[in-house]
Amino acid sequence: RRPADTEIDWKAYMQEVEGFANGTLDYTQLKGDTGPLVYPAGFVYIFLGLYHATGRGSDIRLAQYLFAGLYLLNLLLVFRIYCRTNKVPPYVFFFMCCASYRIHSIFVLRLFNDPVAMAILFLAINLFLEERWSWGCLLFSLAVSVKMNILLFAPGLLFLLLQRFGLLGCIPKLCICALLQVVLGLPFLLVNPVGYLTRSFDLGRQFQFKWTVNWRFLPEEVFQNRVFHAALLLAHLAGLGLFALHRWQSSKENILTLLKDPSKRRPASPRLTVNNILWHACCVCLLNASAWIVFVLFSSNFLGICCSRSLHYQFYVWYFHTLPYLLWCTPTTKLAHMPKVLLLGVIELCWNTYPSTVCSSLSLHICHGLILLQLWYGTAPTAVSHTLPPTRKPTAMSKKAQ
Repeated sequence: RRPADTEIDWKAYMQEVEGFANGTLDYTQLKGDTGPLVYPAGFVYIFLGLYHATGRGSDIRLAQYLFAGLYLLNLLLVFRIYCRTNKVPPYVFFFMCCASYRIHSIFVLRLFNDPVAMAILFLAINLFLEERWSWGCLLFSLAVSVKMNILLFAPGLLFLLLQRFGLLGCIPKLCICALLQVVLGLPFLLVNPVGYLTRSFDLGRQFQFKWTVNWRFLPEEVFQNRVFHAALLLAHLAGLGLFALHRWQSSKENILTLLKDPSKRRPASPRLTVNNILWHACCVCLLNASAWIVFVLFSSNFLGICCSRSLHYQFYVWYFHTLPYLLWCTPTTKLAHMPKVLLLGVIELCWNTYPSTVCSSLSLHICHGLILLQLWYGTAPTAVSHTLPPTRKPTAMSKKAQ
């Protein structure tokens, strides 16, 4: 039998989109039992489709079947990314598929919008690996319109776009992202633009202490303190800056060279084509462009997770499928496999402890810290061969990338 709390979030979602279905375009008037609608417009359109497909949200069993299909599609997209990077040993995929009760609950039991956003994000990453940058940016923006946690990947994506296209070439891709947000939000922007922007993109929202998974060991007054929030933001920005300067590119390369056209850089940066096996001043453990692209995006998101003001139980899906890559993208000896599997197990245990405890939240931070240390020291740039293998068209830009 279905637990009573299965319907809580689903029912609230349906109440929020029902107002739009009845013609309400003032975003501040879209509400549910759990409070006002706080997601961008893409969420409204997708869940409006689910609203009609499930008989105004009444057929929860059908909704769960649909989310089960989404879960399988999400795994397929993640597996395709991992196959392109060729970093994670096959046995680790068992833990990704079968060993997480919490992930299965988030997808199929509770029907959250977080899995929808992440599935679209993984589809966008697949397009980036295929050099379809414009289509990838479009889907990235669509994922942001479902839930704003996707913005944690944005610093890494911006770095990749600058590296690939330079400042001028990057602007059209950013315009694609911005234009989609305007198009999706246009019906609400025309009625109450301030209400739409403040509700759907509220970055200063306060979280309730009773739901936090990662900061349970702090006193509640510290958890709610704005100074603490500002400190976390500064730590996040500092982490992104350090990784951008020393791990996402060669330490000998000036970060300002990213603003130049790639063809005018000296020395010219190697093209981020998936066919290139080595790139100039690459990290020793990241031997192909696919692995490097995924490393930049996943580490960007993980830095945001580590510095998050609060993590709720459904937020686990924000980075669960990226953890195997983050753990195995660095060189791994035979004896090091077991500690990495143990880290996955401890993180899973922390997320399955309800309500969270001082011990579980501290353990989660320790695990995150160990992964960060491994990423920092395991991906230190070293000199590798500067000779790239010959390509069929070394100077021509791929039509997919244009």
